[in-house]
Amino acid sequence: MNLNNIFLITDADGTLLTDDKKILDTDKAAIRELTQNGSLFTIATGRGVSLARVLADELNLEIPAVIFNGAAVYDYKRDAFLWQCALPDEARDYIKLFMERFPSLAVEILRGDEVNVVRTNKHEEEHIAFGCKNPVRRGFDEVPRDSWIKTLLVDEPEIIDEVIKFAKEQNFANVHMVRSAPIFYEILPGGVNKGTGFKKLLEIMSINDRFVVAAGDFMNDIEMLQMADLGVAVANAEDCVKEAADLIVCDNNSGAIREITEYLKRR
Repeated sequence: MNLNNIFLITDADGTLLTDDKKILDTDKAAIRELTQNGSLFTIATGRGVSLARVLADELNLEIPAVIFNGAAVYDYKRDAFLWQCALPDEARDYIKLFMERFPSLAVEILRGDEVNVVRTNKHEEEHIAFGCKNPVRRGFDEVPRDSWIKTLLVDEPEIIDEVIKFAKEQNFANVHMVRSAPIFYEILPGGVNKGTGFKKLLEIMSINDRFVVAAGDFMNDIEMLQMADLGVAVANAEDCVKEAADLIVCDNNSGAIREITEYLKRR
């Protein structure tokens, strides 16, 4: 396959990034090869503006990114939202229920480029340490009510298991809840996922003639893989992601983007 008509979008954590949150030089070289030959490249991540900026800067990202697990499209070259949606007002009540039921649960509310840490634990501190320079620490009722894009719930995997079980027992409307890592459970606007976010990016850029390749590892990547012409799962992906994929490549520590690029060249 000629590399001049491809649009590759990849998840960050667990796919593009190694376990120690690095981008391999071999993967950077593969991305350069793609873009120098006319292909497009970007990321789709659950990270917000500031945490994704670390990656956008390192990659010198020319194409807007899908962030907040699909709830926004952000142009890091212009430092501007191109599109975003917000949680409904009733999401506040849902979050309060989680906080009351699970006292160890860390809660992070993202609005615009602002990261509000309303309750923390060791996993939350490790999370924001990677690129979030100025988190706003304040009580739940002190967070301004407007423009809540996403809420992140953070705790031990077994607690998140209980959080998910509890959520399924409730009558939560107008939101989409998804596990994005063993320790993360996210509350997004209804109907939002990485697939819808990527579709919005394609609409904004008026792109309808590219061969779309999407790569991921966790259940929050499934819709994006399903909408792509070629959905790729890394070897460390969950079984449900592998089942949704058209191709399985090496794990995130072994140069997955390089392997995808080599596959496309042979195709």
